[in-house]
Amino acid sequence: MDGTTLLFSMLFGSIGVGYIMYAKRMGEWVPAAVGLGLLVVPYLISSVLVLVIVCVALMAVPFVFGRD
Repeated sequence: MDGTTLLFSMLFGSIGVGYIMYAKRMGEWVPAAVGLGLLVVPYLISSVLVLVIVCVALMAVPFVFGRD
């Protein structure tokens, strides 16, 4: 694991924790699932480009599917 991968993993993990905190406060499950995904995905993907694409797509999920 190089420095760039580690940096992006920490960044997306921090954003994932923010999603989980938001979901807990609002009582919603979509942001909680996305936050959990953002915490787990960096362990599974080693390519920086693929990691960024997948995590940005995950971060967009609550805005697309979370609206009632």
